Amino acid sequence: MDDVVMMNAVSKVYGKGRSAVAALREVSVGIPRGRFTAVMGPSGSGKSTFLHCAAGLDTPTSGTVRLGGTELSGMNETRLTELRRRRVGFVFQAFNLVSSLTVEQNITLPLRLSRTKADRAWLTEIVARVGLAERVGHRPAQLSGGQQQRVAIARALVTRPEVVFGDEPTGALDTMTAREVLALLRETVDGMGQTVVMVTHDPVAASYADTVLFLADGRIADAMDAPTSDKVAARMTRLGAWN
Repeated sequence: MDDVVMMNAVSKVYGKGRSAVAALREVSVGIPRGRFTAVMGPSGSGKSTFLHCAAGLDTPTSGTVRLGGTELSGMNETRLTELRRRRVGFVFQAFNLVSSLTVEQNITLPLRLSRTKADRAWLTEIVARVGLAERVGHRPAQLSGGQQQRVAIARALVTRPEVVFGDEPTGALDTMTAREVLALLRETVDGMGQTVVMVTHDPVAASYADTVLFLADGRIADAMDAPTSDKVAARMTRLGAWN
């Protein structure tokens, strides 16, 4: 199984001198293609920094990140922006939809930004998969929170990205709606072969993944395959003094 993201000895330090804070410390890991990976850890463990470095949103202080066969270090911001638009999808806790645009216009926004024509058959398929076929002309204010997050997922998928990164994608949703969104992310992996990497603090959310990576103090402390919410919760209670 090949890795869609490869991080090699990635460290990220914010600040300098005595005020320097190491958010990531020598992280080396591969994210397998076509799998659902969850990233968990206590507050301040480096989860968001991990995601930002893996996705090319932030540049490591040292170490290397590869997306597919592309080395990200050394790319300027213009090239990184182009790469993210074409090859990476993002789903955030805040849905980040444009209120004046319809569902379809929000979904196709990444294509318009990159001056790419929408593939109508693909657009129709992903709209159907996320359950919004009857809502394409609606605006975000006419949708529930769960429906808005489905729009965000469809927007992340529309460019056929190599990987979709989710940063607490169910954090703003109630329990039932969160499970519907997680089931949808699971379906994109199982039914579409999509690669998903999701940062979460919720053991139930993590249980939808194939593998959970546990971060503590900026390092990968453990990994768990075939996770259950109970196993994940139990492991989280022992992460503080991981070494």
